[in-house]
Amino acid sequence: MGIPRGIARGLYSLKFLSSGIDCYDGPTWMFDQCDNQVMLKISRPHPLSLTLARHSSELQNFPASTQVLTTRASNIPPTLKCKLSCSTLAMATTTQSSPALTFPRPIFAAVSPHPFLQAHLSAEKKKPIRANGRTANEFRTPGINTGSLTHCNGSAVVRLGNTSVVCGVRAEILKEEDIPGTYKYPGQNADDEDDGDDEEVEELRLLVPNVELSTGSTPSHIPGNAPSTYAQTLITRIRSLLNSTHLLRASDLRILYKPSTNPEDPDTEAETQLKGYWVLYLDVFFISIDGNAFDAAWISILAALRDTLLPHAYYDEEYEGILCSDEPNEAHQLQLRGLPIPSTFAVFEGRREEEDEAVDFVLSDPDAFEEGVCRETVSVMVDCAGGNKGTKDLVIRRVEKSGGGVVGRETMGALVKRSIDRWGVVESVLSGKA
Repeated sequence: MGIPRGIARGLYSLKFLSSGIDCYDGPTWMFDQCDNQVMLKISRPHPLSLTLARHSSELQNFPASTQVLTTRASNIPPTLKCKLSCSTLAMATTTQSSPALTFPRPIFAAVSPHPFLQAHLSAEKKKPIRANGRTANEFRTPGINTGSLTHCNGSAVVRLGNTSVVCGVRAEILKEEDIPGTYKYPGQNADDEDDGDDEEVEELRLLVPNVELSTGSTPSHIPGNAPSTYAQTLITRIRSLLNSTHLLRASDLRILYKPSTNPEDPDTEAETQLKGYWVLYLDVFFISIDGNAFDAAWISILAALRDTLLPHAYYDEEYEGILCSDEPNEAHQLQLRGLPIPSTFAVFEGRREEEDEAVDFVLSDPDAFEEGVCRETVSVMVDCAGGNKGTKDLVIRRVEKSGGGVVGRETMGALVKRSIDRWGVVESVLSGKA
């Protein structure tokens, strides 16, 4: 038998029938307008095989699972024609429709990052879900482990999603004769808690932060080169915040000495003398960066400073120098002023396809992919530790904003509320409550 003319679209050709390839489990039929013949390829266990056998004029046995029946169209009942037509339409839609061009998620995100994120955020109008599975307002809960480095005065390892950072605090002594400039010790106000020593830490540079990126921490970091602008920007922001928030007290870093007698007037009490300072080197080392590196670095610094122990340093008259005690119980912790915690946000400028209007999404704690797509970022640092009413009595330490103009006054108020909620989560982790 030759290939019949007028074959319905999407049906198998006689080549597949003669070869015995059973690619479809349902009935396949062909109608030849000229010969008015109907040829059926059908599996033996199919329910229609017995019904069609009664109307067939010829039965050809092909491989064990297949029967081909040829009969005139007038011999097939109308109800059976309807069943065959439905089966043929389903098979034609399944087998002959051209497949859509699809990409795996990583390739789609790399080729078209903006549509990729837009597709995720637009899927749910009430509660947009990002590509990483988090909602727009959801932060990553940090994992904090302190005291991991044994050769530091204080250390902390912080993991924020796939962003991992290690911070070590190293304390060194700055002698009085090595102090640069013409700074004079305030003297009698040295033991006061609020002695106006804010400028003392900044002027003498008693806090020295440093940021280093490990090999493979981010694709843009090439090992062996000079410090990148990314690392230098982090150092500048951290140093500025350490000074503006007045996090450390100069009284915790001073090394004082009070002589037993006053050489000028034995009858009067000797004045307390300044012999040196503790200088803290804050070394931040990024193992991997997956967005929001600043928040991770700052939280690691806070955790490391809270874990820092400074040995008892004193001036020895016979040695005429500063010595440190070996007794662990004489070491003292740093008394930090408050607990400022930053929250970073990224603004994604998208569009709603159904209504064809601009829709902006403010994403909390963006990852590296979202930072590459978003142009506008906002960082809000709040401190609720010194309030009498919990998180309702807060202090906004700093607000940083770069790029774009989407975030206005109303949006900024909402971001402050998000920052307050995030402060409570981070504070509980730092305190070991979570």
